[in-house]
Amino acid sequence: MTDSFWSDVERHLVRYSGPGSFVPEIVERAEGSFVYTAEGRRLLDFTSGQMSAILGHSHPAVVATVQRQAATLDHLFSGMLSRPVVDLARRLAESLPEPLSKVLLLTTGAESNEAAIRMAKLVTGGHEIVSFARSWHGMTQAAASATYSSGRKGYGPAAPGNFAIPTPNAYRPDFVTPDGELDWRRQLDFSFDLFDAQSVGSLAACIVEPILSSGGVIDLPPGYLAALRDKVHARGGLLILDEAQTGLCRTGDWYAFQRDGVVPDILTLSKTLGAGLPLAAVVTSPEIEEKAHERGYLFFTTHVSDPLVCAVGNTVLDVLHEEKLDRRADELGTHLRDGLRSLGERHAVIGDVRGRGLLVGLELVRDRASREPANELGTAVTKRCLELGLHMNVVQLPAMGGVFRIAPALTSTREEIDLGLSILDQAIAETAPLFG
Repeated sequence: MTDSFWSDVERHLVRYSGPGSFVPEIVERAEGSFVYTAEGRRLLDFTSGQMSAILGHSHPAVVATVQRQAATLDHLFSGMLSRPVVDLARRLAESLPEPLSKVLLLTTGAESNEAAIRMAKLVTGGHEIVSFARSWHGMTQAAASATYSSGRKGYGPAAPGNFAIPTPNAYRPDFVTPDGELDWRRQLDFSFDLFDAQSVGSLAACIVEPILSSGGVIDLPPGYLAALRDKVHARGGLLILDEAQTGLCRTGDWYAFQRDGVVPDILTLSKTLGAGLPLAAVVTSPEIEEKAHERGYLFFTTHVSDPLVCAVGNTVLDVLHEEKLDRRADELGTHLRDGLRSLGERHAVIGDVRGRGLLVGLELVRDRASREPANELGTAVTKRCLELGLHMNVVQLPAMGGVFRIAPALTSTREEIDLGLSILDQAIAETAPLFG
């Protein structure tokens, strides 16, 4: 049976993520923080599925909602509205600062970013889009054109008017102060000097993640977001924040931008909103929505305003509130980062621990002084962790080294976090000497 499964994989599945597309396990079910394989193995899931299952797998409240809603109202003509849709829009608006109160409910992060960029272009009349050189915003046309961390080569021209600016990486700074720290202000000035030299004066938007996840879990320095907003607004553009992974309590705040007190012109949400089901949102102000509507804004898709996933979104908000998962993410995140730093005292290959809440980056290096990347080690540690019962995700980009994106479910226990740390400790201890 297992042989035929992998034979069917080889014969029939398109490989969609480069070398090593598929984890070599057949997953039969998942519950809480664990997935269970056909061979009876239990794997601790330190990525919450695709960084999405913030309530763990098969949360009882989500299961009950899916069963109830699928039996009554699952999908409608896209111009029809239902109570779960309007309720979710209202509740999202209530969770956000003014003037973010107008909501479009979609399916994926790429789709929400596509809709946001389309709206920004229509409202501003511009077409130029700025994003980070380590960005990831999705695989559809406008979102992919604003994505620079990988996947650009071989697909023909990107959308015209897209510009990359340097990512403010405090661990690998390109502009430094006299004491060797990242000089993000000078870097940001340089970024927009370059943009201005290339721009035709038609900026529509800048789209960024408050914490770049695929880019290596890079947290923007305090103050950066406000300075970026001011530069974008000065050029007539809108600030779009992509909180696919950081929204809804993951960072210890309901939204990552709250730390900086910067309200975006357009906010996109996805992964965490559906807690593993395909649900996304674009949220903006009445002023921007009105202008877009007046100019004929069109984003009429098959699954816009679908009642089934919107009912799940309401349940996700219920659980986040009732279980105070923003506080839990903050507390567990502190425990996780402390544990990883303790591992750093024992393993010289751990170069940096960073992140907020339960979105944490662990960067492996060959040498702490030079910070030479350790790509092969990251791959080997990932493999050994899987053998020991821990699913990890390592970002391997040029000059980034092996950066683990650690994003356990917000419902995790301290014991589960400790189990993951123990397995990681063993995997590094057994693997690192092979790359000495």
